[in-house]
Amino acid sequence: MATVEIRNVRKSYGPVEAIKGIDIAIQDGEFLVLLGPSGCGKSTLLRMVAGLEGITGGEIAIGGRVVNHLDPKDRDIAMVFQNYALYPHMTVFDNMAYGLKIRGIPKAEIRARVDKAANILELGRFLDRRPSQLSGGQRQRVAMGRAIVREPAAFLFDEPLSNLDAKLRTQMRVEIKRLQDRLGITSLYVTHDQVEAMTLADRILVMNHGVAEQIGTPLEVYQRPASLFVAGFIGSPPMNVLDGRIDDRGEAVLLPGGQRLALPQARPTDAGRPVKLGIRPEHMAVAAQDFSGGFSIEVELVEALGADTVVYGRLPDGESLLVRMAGIPTVRERDRLTVAPQDGALHLFDAVTGRRME
Repeated sequence: MATVEIRNVRKSYGPVEAIKGIDIAIQDGEFLVLLGPSGCGKSTLLRMVAGLEGITGGEIAIGGRVVNHLDPKDRDIAMVFQNYALYPHMTVFDNMAYGLKIRGIPKAEIRARVDKAANILELGRFLDRRPSQLSGGQRQRVAMGRAIVREPAAFLFDEPLSNLDAKLRTQMRVEIKRLQDRLGITSLYVTHDQVEAMTLADRILVMNHGVAEQIGTPLEVYQRPASLFVAGFIGSPPMNVLDGRIDDRGEAVLLPGGQRLALPQARPTDAGRPVKLGIRPEHMAVAAQDFSGGFSIEVELVEALGADTVVYGRLPDGESLLVRMAGIPTVRERDRLTVAPQDGALHLFDAVTGRRME
């Protein structure tokens, strides 16, 4: 096991800068998730750590050793790919053992390592089968087993679950979490799926157009998003964002529809400042019709999900507002509701920069 340090790393393709100076140190045994939409640079960053992409600037160090100019095979890492990358003509055993054989590891040690990994991943009875005889989840376990037998300093995962159906993704998330807890190997995991990020990560690096928007624990990025981008990307359904202005005394946010929402503490230095007001749908609740601190909405759509219900509402000024309610409320389309944010549920962002206002 080892630390992985990414120091002001940049990547350019001609005049286009894809990675714009990423700085982060992944601690020994930490599980870091690189999260973001397609095209944000997360896979490019992972491939630079792996040595599959050259870097334009900065340094990458694994276990304290700068590896910028080392080939992938010399970086002491193991990578699990999205498409499994298994040899179809080889058995499960041979797929897992192949990397050890070409490194000249003695046969007895290869057998011991493969058997150990197969036991961890419950693959023992499949060692004589070929990949075509396995399910998608089993193939992904073989790919992880091939990484485990390497006994690397770090694991790199490049969207390993994206080819699986929803049920298998859930099962594999649990298996990966158990595996990390058991082995404690430093891991970098790329995904665009926020559920994977929230359930697997010790910390999350949220990326947007090659920039690190926020680095923090799953709860930190959920509870205190650093920008409008993070606020909209983390959470399902996404956070409601409304235009507003802090009143002249710095005590409340005024909204175009006439609502006045009191701030948890006065901000006199921000008086009159235009803001973006964020409220998560799950932090809204139905209030009395005459409640002055709420929103009057007309229900446009109701999604009954079983454990909870998502209500799509429309404010009088035409803005949409989402509300997530527990259980199966008796709410119907065209109903009129008054909803209000819970105490401490308001998020303020600068209207120009989109950054969080502390």
